[in-house]
Amino acid sequence: MHVVKIGGSLVSDRERLRAILAACVVEGPVAVVPGGGPFADAVRASQAALGFDDALAHRLALDAMGRMAEIFCSLEPRLTATVRLEDLTRALREGRSIVWDPAALKAGFPEIPESWEVTSDSLALWLASRLGASRCILEKSAPVIATDAAELAAAGVVDAAFPRFAAAFAGEIVVRGPSALGQAA
Repeated sequence: MHVVKIGGSLVSDRERLRAILAACVVEGPVAVVPGGGPFADAVRASQAALGFDDALAHRLALDAMGRMAEIFCSLEPRLTATVRLEDLTRALREGRSIVWDPAALKAGFPEIPESWEVTSDSLALWLASRLGASRCILEKSAPVIATDAAELAAAGVVDAAFPRFAAAFAGEIVVRGPSALGQAA
């Protein structure tokens, strides 16, 4: 069992997005973590225009990930989404792939800062650690030229908190860019 984070920016690459979602079902069990995509971009733009705090922006970005979860399930009808970690764990034990809607995180978790330092990249690692996953794969729309967590964060490929979450994850971390189309989940 592993976790696959699918960047919300992949909405601009419909073919790759559909291929990744299908692979998650066929090669499961996989816990799919959606990025926030254009919905998270709207939160960033609204925060810049209106000046609300990072804690609210974080919670709105979690909602953005939830909307992408719905879209992923619409694009790949064999997937369902869940908010509850218990349902996620059960589906994975049953050998099914499932999409995680992180809405429950809006209640707050001390190990997850409510700021833009934490995005779906770090949340995927948090979930992978919590589930005891053997691998966490991040599917990105940007080319990936580094493999070290600190280098990826410095290059802006992943969020600033990613190195800390990576250090806490015992499994393998794989970050894939567009050239990875066709690789197994």
